[in-house]
Amino acid sequence: MPVPAFIDHFAPIASSYDVILSDVWGVVHNGVEATPAACEALSRFRERGGSVVLITNAPRPGAVVTKFLDRLSVPRDAYDAIVSSGDVSRAVMAARPGKRVFHIGPERDLPIFDGLGLSFVTYEQADYVVCTGLANDEVETAESYRDLLMKLKARRLFMVCGNPDLVVERGDRLVPCAGAVADLYAQLGGEVLYAGKPHRPIYDQALAATPRRGQISHSRVLAIGDSIRTDLTGATDYGIDCLFVTAGIHADELGHRDAPDRAVLGKAFADAGIAPKYVTRRLAW
Repeated sequence: MPVPAFIDHFAPIASSYDVILSDVWGVVHNGVEATPAACEALSRFRERGGSVVLITNAPRPGAVVTKFLDRLSVPRDAYDAIVSSGDVSRAVMAARPGKRVFHIGPERDLPIFDGLGLSFVTYEQADYVVCTGLANDEVETAESYRDLLMKLKARRLFMVCGNPDLVVERGDRLVPCAGAVADLYAQLGGEVLYAGKPHRPIYDQALAATPRRGQISHSRVLAIGDSIRTDLTGATDYGIDCLFVTAGIHADELGHRDAPDRAVLGKAFADAGIAPKYVTRRLAW
C-alpha cells in the first residue's frame, strides 16, 4: 500500500477542515510534557475559526483530563472540549444502575465512578467488570491477569474496557493499557465493550461537543493521531480523514522518530488494510 506524502506543516491543509478531533497522548503530550508545536498548531487552527475536540482513550472523565493537561502546560486555547473514553464508560455504567462492579485498574482511575452510586465487590459477587488499566503498569503486563481473566470468563462476566489502547507513551517508554487486558479477555472468549477509539460512540460524542454541533459534514472533519489500531482505524470506520503522526507509539517500530522508514510504514498500513490521507512526523503549523 503506497504511503501518502509526508507533510511537515499543517497550515497548507488547514482550510480544508472545520473540525479537528485530535488524539492527546502521543500528539499533544507524551505523558511527561506538552508538545509545544502541536499545541500551537491547534491554537492557530482555532484562531482561524476551526473547532478542536481532544478525543482520548484516557479512562477518566474529561474534566479530570483537563486538569492533567493544565499540569503539563497544554494551553486551554488549543481546544474547545475534551471527550474521553472515561466519559463514554460513565454513560455505559449509568445505563446499568444498581449493579455490582469489579474494578481492574489503578486507584488514580477511580474518578471515573464518581457520582454513579455503584457498589464495588469481589469478582465472585460482581454483575460485571470495568477495566481501566493495570494496577501497576510499571511491572505488570496483560499476562499478569490471565488467571483472573479465566475466572471472570468462568462466571461469564461482561467487561467494560475504559481505555482500548494497548500501550501508551510515558516519556520515552511504552507502558501497557487496559486494551491489552481487554483483548486477552476477548481472546479467552469473554464479552468486551470498548468505550473509546476506534469505536463510534466516542466520535459521536466528540462531534456533539463542538460549537458547530449538528452542522458538520464528515468531509470537513479531520482526525489526528499516532495509533493505527485506534486513531487511524477509528477515523476510517467513521468516514473522516486522518493525519497520522509517526513520532508516537509506533516510532520505534518505524526506525526513528525523526526519520521513519517509509517501507516499514507502508507495510504497517498494508497489514491494517487502511491508510491515512496525510502523514507527518509531528504536528506543527
